[in-house]
Amino acid sequence: TRSGMCWSRALHTGWLLLLVQLLCSEAVPISMDKTKVQEPEKKTEEPPASVDTGLHYDRYLREVIDFLEKDQHFREKLHNTDMEDIKQGKLAKELDFVSHHVRTKLDELKRQEVSRLRTLIKAKQDLEGGNDIAVDHQALLKQFEYLNHMNPHTFEVDDLDRLIKSATKDLENFDKERHEEFKKYEMLKEHDRQEHLKTLDEDERRKEEEHFEEMKKKHADHPKVNHPGSQNQLKEVWEEGDGLDPEDFDPKTFFNLHDTNGDGFFDDQELEALFTKELEKIYDPTNEEDDMVEMEEERLRMREHVMNEVDSNKDRLVSLDEFLVATKKKEFLEPDSWETLEQNQAYTDEEMREFEEHLVQQEQDLNQKAVDLQKQREELERQQEQLNSQKIELQQAVEHMERLKSQNVEPPPEVHVEGNAIPEMHAFDNQLHPEQEDKPQEHEPAHYTPQEHHEQQHEDLAQQGLPQTHQNLPPGHQEAAPVHHNLP
Repeated sequence: TRSGMCWSRALHTGWLLLLVQLLCSEAVPISMDKTKVQEPEKKTEEPPASVDTGLHYDRYLREVIDFLEKDQHFREKLHNTDMEDIKQGKLAKELDFVSHHVRTKLDELKRQEVSRLRTLIKAKQDLEGGNDIAVDHQALLKQFEYLNHMNPHTFEVDDLDRLIKSATKDLENFDKERHEEFKKYEMLKEHDRQEHLKTLDEDERRKEEEHFEEMKKKHADHPKVNHPGSQNQLKEVWEEGDGLDPEDFDPKTFFNLHDTNGDGFFDDQELEALFTKELEKIYDPTNEEDDMVEMEEERLRMREHVMNEVDSNKDRLVSLDEFLVATKKKEFLEPDSWETLEQNQAYTDEEMREFEEHLVQQEQDLNQKAVDLQKQREELERQQEQLNSQKIELQQAVEHMERLKSQNVEPPPEVHVEGNAIPEMHAFDNQLHPEQEDKPQEHEPAHYTPQEHHEQQHEDLAQQGLPQTHQNLPPGHQEAAPVHHNLP
């Protein structure tokens, strides 16, 4: 038997650290006639390329695995530990005995992973518009169960235990989630078909229904499908895929031929590859009646069936011993017929009813959101109109103030007087008292004689604190006749 299997293959099949035993050893070379198995050569080969598990912490998981493999003590314990003990966390306790170098590297990996998670959380908060809100990283990190967020600095036993349990649970649920997605796909397809029929008149609806039934019958008209994992099914692969004589069928040779990575196990991918010939009998991508999404669901059903029948220790891997035992069972030699998807509706009538109700509720929610958004839009448009109106009013007020300011800062017009003539002061007086402009005084007569006009000037100047002009004139000029200037 082989010394162990590759970590990456175990991860892809869903058991991660639970089934890791040793690095991949050399593959089994096959002779040219593919019917004889040569002795394995004593040489070291590189392990096969890892397959992405699909987990968001896939890189962290792989890096932890790579470094644990480098510790001899941990590898030995892993090889000798029962699977149930591994699932119960007993293997994780062996982390206390690994080398200091490995522990130091694991500490560094964990710090990097915590930093990555915090960056992702901050980015999510920014996208959701929470830039101004303090982020509680510790609270958000609780959703990541595969590491102990309370201790972000060192990789401890609890971290390895969490990693094993979380990844195992996540990968075990992968097939279940695929089935649920397929069920929704089928129900939505039927829902859309029924909605389309409602848009047709009676004649068109009848033709559409007849076409639908015709396609169903055409899809069901295919060669007999062998029971997955049965002798007939494997012999067909042996003959048509491998080009070998079905009379020379040998289970051990068949296993070695299709253990493509040479690790001594059939994993999910290697098993599913065995069903390609059967699926080609049912599905053709060029046919209107054949749905390739349904083909992948059929492939998954076949693989799950074989795993349930052959994988005796439930590690989601088929070892050579398990395979050879299965080839001696009655189910392998005389299998029942295989019921394909068209014979097994993916959903029940009750599930379809609930799905329809869910779609109606979703449509109502979307309509309500559309109404709310329209109201918000109208309110924003109203507010924008108010802002535009206020902006125009403000602009007009500013222009008016600029005009007033321009009028007030202009100085009064200068009056040029020839000789010692004294100008009339009405314009200047009006400039000093603009509120009296154009407002006639009740006590002042409308017209003056020259002498009265001269006396009125003296009174006005005296009241404003200005010198009386006739007192300040030089001698010989007091009796000069007043010079009248018509000022604006």
